[in-house]
Amino acid sequence: MERTINILNDVGKHPIRVNKDVPGFVANRLQHALWREAISIVENGIADAKTVDESIKYSFGMRLPVLGPIENADMVGTDLTLAIHHYLLEHLENSTKPSPLLVEMVEKGELGFKSGKGFQQWPKEEIAESKRKLNHYLIDVENKNQSDQKIN
Repeated sequence: MERTINILNDVGKHPIRVNKDVPGFVANRLQHALWREAISIVENGIADAKTVDESIKYSFGMRLPVLGPIENADMVGTDLTLAIHHYLLEHLENSTKPSPLLVEMVEKGELGFKSGKGFQQWPKEEIAESKRKLNHYLIDVENKNQSDQKIN
């Protein structure tokens, strides 16, 4: 493991060490926990898909590249985090099965970018623009990371 971590570090990547082999490892587990709640919010009519995405992209999501959830809990205080959990966790989605809405969409062929319709309508131009924006963002982040490594 150390050899692999050193190789990845040497080529400018940021590997993480996982101490236990579990389905989804670390990042996928966190990502899909967020997706489960996001889909539940749409499914239960709390907000539409675009609003859910905007609430992440333009609020706490902006902090994620520099402040992960555990660091954030320490920053605001574990006491406040605990108080919020006592109130909020019982109201979050805790299903162990896929969303019925998601199952229905897939059965109807509403596959997102693949079909032009998912939670939202996706004209070809908007699909291309979304992919372009993501690619440019990732390239900019990678260029910044490489510049930062040269400085250090």
